[in-house]
Amino acid sequence: MTRDVQPFNAHAPDSDLEDLRARLTAARLPEAETVFREAPDPGRWDQGVPLGDLVDVVNYWRTGHDWRCFEARLNEIGQYRTVIDGVGIHFLHRRSPRADATPLILTHGWPGSVVEFVDVIDELADPHEMSSPAFHVVAPSLPGFGYSDKPVTTGWGTEKIAAAWVELMARLGYDRFLAHGGDWGGVITTILGGRFADNVIGVHTTLAQAAPGLSTDGLTSDERRWTEETRDFWRNGTAYARQQATRPQTIGYSLVDSPVGLLAWILDKFAEWTDTDDSPFETISRDRLLDNVTLYWLTRSGASAARIYYESHASLDPELRVDVPTAITVYPRDIEKYPRPWVQQRFRQIVRWRAPARGGHFPSLEAREWYLDDLREGLTAVMGGGW
Repeated sequence: MTRDVQPFNAHAPDSDLEDLRARLTAARLPEAETVFREAPDPGRWDQGVPLGDLVDVVNYWRTGHDWRCFEARLNEIGQYRTVIDGVGIHFLHRRSPRADATPLILTHGWPGSVVEFVDVIDELADPHEMSSPAFHVVAPSLPGFGYSDKPVTTGWGTEKIAAAWVELMARLGYDRFLAHGGDWGGVITTILGGRFADNVIGVHTTLAQAAPGLSTDGLTSDERRWTEETRDFWRNGTAYARQQATRPQTIGYSLVDSPVGLLAWILDKFAEWTDTDDSPFETISRDRLLDNVTLYWLTRSGASAARIYYESHASLDPELRVDVPTAITVYPRDIEKYPRPWVQQRFRQIVRWRAPARGGHFPSLEAREWYLDDLREGLTAVMGGGW
């Protein structure tokens, strides 16, 4: 650890938690949706978060959710901050006790946070089985998210974030490392593998975007279905992204001022992007989702987190190629799925490809054990079958 890296402890003032409960109690809610149906029925969500579901979660947030418990968990893992290019970067850092451990950086996306990794970090760093690989785990908060600073100028897109991650790892003594991510974390992981091959041993990602304009000729029926579902998402499921890419400040006022508005904005995506029949709480605990939303609320990061879309929406360099060893997992209910014949034109050394039967956009929260096994096996393959 260098003097540029400082320990950090999370502790929200009691007054902030009291203010949150007061706002939840005084919330003004709209009438029920006009597509009301009895649960379970995925059509209940056709107009967004159903009123009854939102009321239940708000009541639990106000009376049952324990933020102090989650704060303690973050502090137990180990939190730090360092300033890179004028922006303070927050990160979790869990060093493995194993001498054979390999450095690994985990990058989250939106509407996630480091919450996505709190339940897997210990097992990655110090696995119960000696036959499992071990990792020195670093999980940063993206600029504008959580306890990282909010950039005050433009320019903090995915390319700059990837370069900042290389600097962060170097400050921790990790000149070469593995990288994993999904959503925006998948884009950043792709850039790490493509731009920083001297530093990156290999990558594992749940979002492997293909270059645009590729032909569907020769694809299997399943691969064609993937392309159709991804095209449908881009055409009909990205209103939130277009809002945040064009007017993040406008939606930001609601996200920072109203906890119910913030909850609905994030819960809608968890409902739409998880592998469930009706509610995201079929696979994700209510507490973990509220840990995530509360982190956004207490750090007032609704607007600043949305700006990553303004900086980087659809900006991945179409010419970028990744030549480091790569493991890819495509979950069936994820929002973007690209067939391997397309993906391998960008990722030119795919050593492991998996397409499981279940799972959605938040696999570490939806299917923790499967995600852990898949991540370990993928990283082992990236390291050449050994560690």
